[in-house]
Amino acid sequence: MALSLAVIILLGLIFNRAFKKMKLPGLLGMLILGILIGPYGFNLISEEILTISPDLRKIALIVILLRAGLGIEKETLKKVGVPAVKLSFIPSFLEGFTVLFVSMQLFGLSFIEGGILGFIIAAVSPAVVVPQMLNLIDNNRGADKGIPTLILTGASIDDVIAITIFSTFLGFYGGSQLNIAKKLLNVPISILMGVLLGIITGFILLYLFKKYHIRDTKKALLILSSAIILTGLKDLLKNIIPIAALLGVMAIGFILQERYNLVAKRLASKFNKIWVFAEIMLFVLVGAEVNIYLAINSGLIGLVIIFIGLIARGTGVLISVAGTELNWKERIFSVIAYSPKATVQAAIGAVPLSAGVESGELILAMAVLAIIITAPLGAAGIKLAGENWLSKPENNPEEAKL
Repeated sequence: MALSLAVIILLGLIFNRAFKKMKLPGLLGMLILGILIGPYGFNLISEEILTISPDLRKIALIVILLRAGLGIEKETLKKVGVPAVKLSFIPSFLEGFTVLFVSMQLFGLSFIEGGILGFIIAAVSPAVVVPQMLNLIDNNRGADKGIPTLILTGASIDDVIAITIFSTFLGFYGGSQLNIAKKLLNVPISILMGVLLGIITGFILLYLFKKYHIRDTKKALLILSSAIILTGLKDLLKNIIPIAALLGVMAIGFILQERYNLVAKRLASKFNKIWVFAEIMLFVLVGAEVNIYLAINSGLIGLVIIFIGLIARGTGVLISVAGTELNWKERIFSVIAYSPKATVQAAIGAVPLSAGVESGELILAMAVLAIIITAPLGAAGIKLAGENWLSKPENNPEEAKL
């Protein structure tokens, strides 16, 4: 296990650096590395690491979401409020139901199987999107219009909705007596519970930090541990009350940033350092989940379905940002930024197969294909479009217009 960890870190640093030298996102190199050294490549990662991979990926995702929360300002959040809400469900709905109906025609799936596939595919990847948006925030790209915060906020809720609808279709397949209205009501309840628990946790930590002298390193560890416990509550209480734990994690950072800004800036720096390690673990292990041989099974038809789904998603993004002050380059950037898929597809792609869904193997193949196609292209597209199409506030506003 220790040897595998060393290999992941050493090669992860090399691939990250090499891809940045080629003006490509470092995460793209780490995803490819994971595919190469994972169980479907040269199999250089030990079974022990693969067994705890979901937990390692979750902790890494928590680190970057805490960093995101520590960087979101209230004024920016107010600015992106309504468009962010639209982005949280319109693109996902359009893509999910488009994939549903197209897969019924091209693959001959039933309505329920198509729904299962559609809403596995529909979830955007916070693992790919959030770090990219934070890089843009750090470089002050699009900050004047709050574009990275808009994408970051909408994408975090997008997953909650996609997974809820996926679970509903899976329940239908298993013959569960689901109350659709109750299931859909779980979405806002989940969001509210996640944010509420995050706010409460944030204020508890705020009280401790102001009352007691604690070194910043220990503060960061307390925050990280609290966020992990919050995500653990989600699993513990999932049959009682739904909790959007990842939103809660961001809320912790947001409260600290709003109420203790000076310390929050120092803590953000600490989490940036932790992210150096967490980033490698997240993207290499996500890559290791990708079975490229299985993806080939879905063939050309699979590519067509994913492409049509992305067109529907892009249309949903354009609808969501209609009426905003974003120019056309910034709107197209938002479409690109909302395309990568990886985290959710890697996490739940195999669930239908294990649940006995007849087309489970095909659904898994499609989930893998979606990662292979959209994660690299989306990551590269975000970097290139962000650097070229998003202006900095100090630029002349007239230059940003088309």
